[in-house]
Amino acid sequence: MSRMTPAEMAGTIGGGLLSFPVTHFDAQGRFVEAAYREHCDWMLQNELAGLFAAGGTGEFFSLKPAEVEAVVKAAVAETNGRTPVIAGAGHGTAAAVEMAQSAEAAGADGILLLPPYLMFPGQEGLAAHVEAVCKSTKLGVIVYNRDNAILNADTLEALCARNPNLVGFKDGVGDIELMMQVYARMGDRLTYIGGLPTAETFAPAYLEMGVTTYSSAIFNFVPDFALNFYKAVRARDHDTIMAGLRDFVLPYIALRNKGKGYAVSIVKAGMTAIGRSAGPVRTPLVDLKDSEFAELQALIARIQAAPAKLAASA
Repeated sequence: MSRMTPAEMAGTIGGGLLSFPVTHFDAQGRFVEAAYREHCDWMLQNELAGLFAAGGTGEFFSLKPAEVEAVVKAAVAETNGRTPVIAGAGHGTAAAVEMAQSAEAAGADGILLLPPYLMFPGQEGLAAHVEAVCKSTKLGVIVYNRDNAILNADTLEALCARNPNLVGFKDGVGDIELMMQVYARMGDRLTYIGGLPTAETFAPAYLEMGVTTYSSAIFNFVPDFALNFYKAVRARDHDTIMAGLRDFVLPYIALRNKGKGYAVSIVKAGMTAIGRSAGPVRTPLVDLKDSEFAELQALIARIQAAPAKLAASA
């Protein structure tokens, strides 16, 4: 059973930084629960307003439904009420409904509804998909607007009117006009989450549109930097933000952009670089090349050796 109402969950995650733990695999690609739980505990040694289990960085797309359930159960057990656990759900409507109900039974506090598989539905079909998941659970639902699942402001407003537990909107599109339309229309009816790859890049601009939080993938391996950067964003500390972008975030993005799917692969590589390996990524993703991994190691070493500007903002 969830420990939070949808409104409580939405309010909590909107007040701080969020992150997705990577999903730990062994050399044969099997989920390693003990290592995953230890990593969740390690992450929670820092301030974290919500933990997204089996999300995009957690390789949801490569997990079987039973594995999604296992990952969510492990996250709920390890967090033990220290922070909300938001569980990934997706694929087709029937599968997403089953995953949402499984997450509720496991004790998760909310659902992140990822895009459906393969199809590019119109607004009517997409609304039916979102509504089916909302109606299937008492948990708060966050819709992830991206790729083939882009709700417009009219559709979103109608869904919110019919589904009180639709409490979050995560933007993975980067369409400023759409984001402003949604925020102007819905105001504080929703909690808004930045969900573009390496969300730190967009966080300062998005804050002005009501997006008070974002999911930080880099929190997996440089949590101090990620948290201090978030605090600088919330404080509108321009100098600190720009230092963090120049010193780490933008070079990191340049490295991430060297390969398709590297938005996930580079996070697991970061884990290995700090001595906390989570194993390989599953296909169809591939791990970083040795030369790219060496670049990442050097980048992390530099920020760990000279974090003065961001540390001063903490």
